Amino acid sequence: MSYPDSLAPQRPTLTLDQALGALVDVAESAGLDAVTARAEGAALAAAVAESATGAAASWAAAVGGATTQDFFDAATRGRRWRAAPTATLSGLVAQGSSHTVPYAEALAEVASAACDLGEPTMRVIGNASVAAAAQLTAAGARSGPTLPDGAPRTTSPRMTATPAMTATPAIAAMTATATAPRESAPAEVMKPKSVDELLAELDALIGLERVKREIHRQVAILRVGRLRTEAKLKNPTITRHLVFTGNPGTGKTTVARLVSGIYKAMGLLTKGQLIEVDRSELVAGYLGQTAVKTADVVTKAAGSVLFIDEAYSLTGDDYGTEAVDTLVKEMEDKRDDLVVIVAGYPIPMEVFIAANPGLSSRFRTIIEFDDYTDDELVKILTLLADGADYELTPEALAQFRGLLAATPRGTTFGNGRFSRNMLEAAIGRQAWRLREVDVPTTEQLRQLLPQDLDDDEQGEPT
Repeated sequence: MSYPDSLAPQRPTLTLDQALGALVDVAESAGLDAVTARAEGAALAAAVAESATGAAASWAAAVGGATTQDFFDAATRGRRWRAAPTATLSGLVAQGSSHTVPYAEALAEVASAACDLGEPTMRVIGNASVAAAAQLTAAGARSGPTLPDGAPRTTSPRMTATPAMTATPAIAAMTATATAPRESAPAEVMKPKSVDELLAELDALIGLERVKREIHRQVAILRVGRLRTEAKLKNPTITRHLVFTGNPGTGKTTVARLVSGIYKAMGLLTKGQLIEVDRSELVAGYLGQTAVKTADVVTKAAGSVLFIDEAYSLTGDDYGTEAVDTLVKEMEDKRDDLVVIVAGYPIPMEVFIAANPGLSSRFRTIIEFDDYTDDELVKILTLLADGADYELTPEALAQFRGLLAATPRGTTFGNGRFSRNMLEAAIGRQAWRLREVDVPTTEQLRQLLPQDLDDDEQGEPT
């Protein structure tokens, strides 16, 4: 892709390698594993930059000793973090660590540095902006809880951009307020949230009324069960494991993250963070190795919620069967300090649970996530934009409603992800629209117009 002189990319304040090094520094100061932190940052960067031509080679060079396939594998793992806190950040939040905000800021720097991988695209700019906002919001560097998939919900304070985010006019147009200055991070330890606070966050989520009622019911059952045990009364064994069914982008991961915090606040889990995995992270290349790999994942998830998305992908072959058998055994061995949530489309999930007696006896509660209405998707888009410091004009919102009306609904419709993807693309189009404006005003940098939500790519760089 070629740029006019006014949009010619310059070197950012931090290269990706430098940004990853800064992330590792924060991780080590927090007593975390440096290798894990660097891999997490590298995956986030790959997910942000995956649409840029030449990004794979640039990423591999920055990471060191990596291949093009490593880039695409990392991008697949990191996509979940474009709109939600990373696994390590989630753990810091759950612990109330004083390193939470510095770690989130370092992740935002990584997202910024990813904009310089390969030949920058408008979509990469949007990815980076939303990813940075998601990490900062989760850490409390921006106000407000989260929408499905980690989208910020309430009005955020205006923040000054770091040099890395404003290194080029394109990135400056991406967001004038994407990250907070490193020195502004609060030093005090955050107080872990109470059950009531976490339930209030659940209730504030857009839509999901049936889900909210069921989570409240589960909390009431577990609370009374704990009180009966303390009173030395007989108490039936109640499984805490859950099945979440619904189409993509309906908030399953967000609710799972809140459940993990609620269970910790109730004293049912020791760590209370969310560990997200899929088939690739449980299944190995050879029979016999899968059991070891799955057991290792479950061991690391002890004290937390293990969230397995599209769990039915573990059916149909000997490798998946081995993973499921190992999972059932590990769930029993660690039943006092582990909760497993399996998620996916409704009918395949029913088949998956029914196919294994060990699963059907442990997953007795199924929570259904409904699709969002058009009004709810508009609200999600509006609050996503606000959380990333953008403002949609009334005409832009009308344009989005028109796009919704013209979009078929089915199992492949993204729900909340549709709103997020539209915002990411709109941020990129806005940057391209402002490419020849030497000194955009704050209003211009924040405002998204109808043409920014036009899915006609004509006139944009390729």
